[in-house]
Amino acid sequence: MAKGFFITGTDTGVGKTVITAALIRAIGLLGLRACGMKPIETGCIRAKSKVKNRVLIPSDGMFLRELTDMDDPIDLVTPVRFENPLAPMVASNIEGIPVDIDKIKRAFEELSKGYDIIVVEGIGGLLVPIKRDYFVLDLVRDFGLPIIVVSRPGLGTINHTMLTVNYAIKEGLEVAGIIINYSRPPEGTLAEDTNPEIIRQISPV
Repeated sequence: MAKGFFITGTDTGVGKTVITAALIRAIGLLGLRACGMKPIETGCIRAKSKVKNRVLIPSDGMFLRELTDMDDPIDLVTPVRFENPLAPMVASNIEGIPVDIDKIKRAFEELSKGYDIIVVEGIGGLLVPIKRDYFVLDLVRDFGLPIIVVSRPGLGTINHTMLTVNYAIKEGLEVAGIIINYSRPPEGTLAEDTNPEIIRQISPV
């Protein structure tokens, strides 16, 4: 079974990509070979080309691949891509392209063979729908990886973080840790100053 982590968030835009890349770099400093994977990316940009079906460029997947010096093809790093910046199930319905879960699993297995550790960046949070009956939570289960929850520092994050962590544990997932990510400049609020310690005190992780 592959060794690694699955990076999920309490919301979209909490900085999962940067955390994923930083974790890969940190693991590399320990002398281990680590790679990143963004199995599904929406909001991709179409490459400039005269070809009718232009290739979709996954910006997060490319960032992970380039920043961590991976030479694996982008189709392994981000095997499923959509143009519309929506939940995968919604983007899939609009674009008329089904989400190929088997393709994702094959890419995961192939990447895992060449590295000691694989760090997977999810899309949104655990209950983002990939298909009607398949959520990010199910992808975590299929990969068999412990999760790291990335959250915001500001007001409201205690509830969002605790909901994510407790639901994950209830569903039988292993929660390896919580990262409160200051992805934006601190506002200097009392909530930002006190939330990390409160979460540390009340979290079961």
